Amino acid sequence: MQVFHGSYTVIDEIDLSKAQPNRDFGQGFYVTKYREQAESWAKNIGNKYDSDGFVTEFSYYDSALTEHLCKVKHFDSYNEEWLDFVVMNRSSLSLKPAHDFDIVEGPVADDKVQRTLTRYLNGKISKEKFLKMLSYHGLTHQICFCTMRSLLVLEKKPDDRLFMIEDIAEQIVEQLMSDNAIDETQAAELLYMSATFTRLADKNTELYKQPWQEIYEMLKTELEIVKN
Repeated sequence: MQVFHGSYTVIDEIDLSKAQPNRDFGQGFYVTKYREQAESWAKNIGNKYDSDGFVTEFSYYDSALTEHLCKVKHFDSYNEEWLDFVVMNRSSLSLKPAHDFDIVEGPVADDKVQRTLTRYLNGKISKEKFLKMLSYHGLTHQICFCTMRSLLVLEKKPDDRLFMIEDIAEQIVEQLMSDNAIDETQAAELLYMSATFTRLADKNTELYKQPWQEIYEMLKTELEIVKN
């Protein structure tokens, strides 16, 4: 999936420490699948920094690999669960994240929604009335990458690395199932929770360029050490 980030400058490297806290889905790096929405973000923040604003394009690998790598939360629409989640994040006084998701996807509390949200938080309107008003709101979209782990599936320059990792993972999971007489869920957990997979996912190691059999031998050695 192609996604877009709007800012006052081009994003060459993502630094989560610079992300603002208390946003809809917490502190993180935000993108959208709608370029027009990212352009609007870029224009708004650009005005604050005396800049024309820039839109940076990324590739988000939303696949089975992502679900294994990261804890993902999806909100399909404005609803009560979304509202409670946004309120939790926006009102958190803790320096720690208000949730433990790596990636959160759903609608945006834009300026219009924000004004109504403020009225709701101040007790001026009921939750039921707020949710009814949201049902008439247009389509919006955002994805928040909340952790360093989540950035593994976000690439500025699309390449075949994650597809190669996914192919390797599928081969290893099948081999784990065969060698250990376990189901796919158990095999996937063994792989994705291992230090071997952490090394495989790290593009700096270039381990993904090696034959899957070699990586499987590394995993077996690790699992044997853990067992003993």
